[in-house]
Amino acid sequence: MPLPEGVTVIDLRPAELRFAQPLDRLTALPVLAVSLQQIEDSAHGLTPGSGPLLVICERGVRSGLAAKYLRADGLDAVAYPGGVPALLRSS
Repeated sequence: MPLPEGVTVIDLRPAELRFAQPLDRLTALPVLAVSLQQIEDSAHGLTPGSGPLLVICERGVRSGLAAKYLRADGLDAVAYPGGVPALLRSS
């Protein structure tokens, strides 16, 4: 599935994975690194002005939970199914 236009990509992966394979090399969309812990604690700093959010993680498991928490915070958020491997297949 290609990334939809107009979203902000939320990268949940740990720093070492983000540095090894930066998502901003795969898309021109804005990419923000936010941890699941920050999202769980509502300490993510995201607002409705961040636009629609597309949450991605390494395999697609944690992104669903993160998107659920973000929606509970009143944000427009969905998970990217299959994580980074699925994104690489669609690129």
